[in-house]
Amino acid sequence: MIDPITVEVIGSALSSIVEEMGEALIKASYSTNIKERRDCSTALFDLHGRTLCQAEHIPMHLGSFLELIPHIMKQHPLAEMQPGDVFVGNDAYEGGGTHLPDIVLAEPVFVEGEMIAWCVNLAHHADFADRGHAHIYQEGLRIPPIRLYRAGVLQQDVMSLILLNCQVPRERLSDFRAQMAANRLGVQRLQGLCAKYGRDTVLEAGAALLDYAERKMRAGIAAIPDGVYRFADKYDCPEIEGEFDLSCEIAVSGDSMRLHFDGPPQVRAGLNMTMTATLSTVYYTIKTVVDPTILPNAGLARPLTVTAPEGSVVNCVHPAAINGRLSLCQRVVDLIFGALAQAVPHQVTAASNGACFSITFAGAQPHDGSLWVYLETIGGGSGARWNKDGLDGVHVHMTNTSNLPVEALELEYPLTLMRYELVDGSGGPGQYRGGMAIRRVYRADHDCHVRVDGARILSAPWGLDGGMAGGLAQIESTAKLARGQAMLRKGDLISVVTGGSGGYGVPALRAPEAVARDLREGRIDPATARRVYAPALAAAQ
Repeated sequence: MIDPITVEVIGSALSSIVEEMGEALIKASYSTNIKERRDCSTALFDLHGRTLCQAEHIPMHLGSFLELIPHIMKQHPLAEMQPGDVFVGNDAYEGGGTHLPDIVLAEPVFVEGEMIAWCVNLAHHADFADRGHAHIYQEGLRIPPIRLYRAGVLQQDVMSLILLNCQVPRERLSDFRAQMAANRLGVQRLQGLCAKYGRDTVLEAGAALLDYAERKMRAGIAAIPDGVYRFADKYDCPEIEGEFDLSCEIAVSGDSMRLHFDGPPQVRAGLNMTMTATLSTVYYTIKTVVDPTILPNAGLARPLTVTAPEGSVVNCVHPAAINGRLSLCQRVVDLIFGALAQAVPHQVTAASNGACFSITFAGAQPHDGSLWVYLETIGGGSGARWNKDGLDGVHVHMTNTSNLPVEALELEYPLTLMRYELVDGSGGPGQYRGGMAIRRVYRADHDCHVRVDGARILSAPWGLDGGMAGGLAQIESTAKLARGQAMLRKGDLISVVTGGSGGYGVPALRAPEAVARDLREGRIDPATARRVYAPALAAAQ
């Protein structure tokens, strides 16, 4: 049996490999969405497609990794694979993906002539813009797992087919090359690790790491009181009229947990979640609650059973549209936190902004007529904790991208950012205040199309233990908006305010010095302070 020290050393080496792959992908990429916003992920999988290690990039991307290798192996026998083969895929129904812009490249790793693992990376190709979202056929090019490289040779006809269906093919080609470079680096590093410790030792350590993650997950679940915990919330977004109900039931029994989600039938809009999207959301959320130090590999999933009605928004089936699934994933996190707050209130936060607010512009460059696409996902408030204020203006939970710096935005696209600021008073009052939302106001300097996806426009992020709700999101434009979309003419403005977040604890218990600081820094207005923080203000005087 392999000793624990060797397992730890090899586990750290695997983590280093995926992190280095990620940095290589970011440094070598061309598009702003990857080189600046870091909308990508990297991972290593064992021969059977089980996650060995995922870089700490974007939790949502695990959903596009989960079923890719099994789909490849169903169509391409392992015996026919050879060094230098590379597979590409993105389809949610025939490739294990979660939405079409997330294109995955997977390369088998060979050591001593034997295939032992997979290097995998994902890049969000911000290209499929100005499209409908009634069903998946409107949302972009669907790619089942197919060979992009065969024995190290690019299949040019495959690449040509992909690029022909892209609006900005130059960006796509450059980003594909960066993805290839990242995987080749991962292959070399893993082969080097096997040369140092021996192939069998590395494989044994990988299996031991999966078992270790399972043990830690079971220990964390066992510390939660047995019981059945339920929570319900509402969901809204610009693509649909009104709101619909979502619910979660979590049953904890010993060292295992069963989670069941319910929602309406899948909708004719791009917010549906495939089961892989639901699973990746659950794995992230339960990990953060029971033990954030658990290794991000397939072992942590073993104690969890996840169900949802087939054909619902939380487990959609073909041909449901899924482009904006991430916003609904964020609400699933809130459902889990709301349920487990009844059992372990100090291990969850109040509701965060509960969305993935994204804005996508597409148009033609005024100087040469070339097409451009710009995607930005915008942070918001992070929910207050039982002993700390929430964080202001950050990405939360399933998203983890950076913003595009204003200088890069205005240099590359015919847009001007007029305002970029935190929204005063958007954090829910409480003994600990919720984090504040973000406001971004764009001016179109040339005609273009814009699309905004988001949520929490109708239902505010809830607080916990007496904490109050955070501020609502808003979308406004000088152009006419229909289902979050508009044609902007030169000089038109569009403003996006993301959701705030809920407070934690009764506002009257907030420390007087904290209230005074909030007033001084403009985080709350005097009227709100008098209304909800009167005892604290009186104590301060």
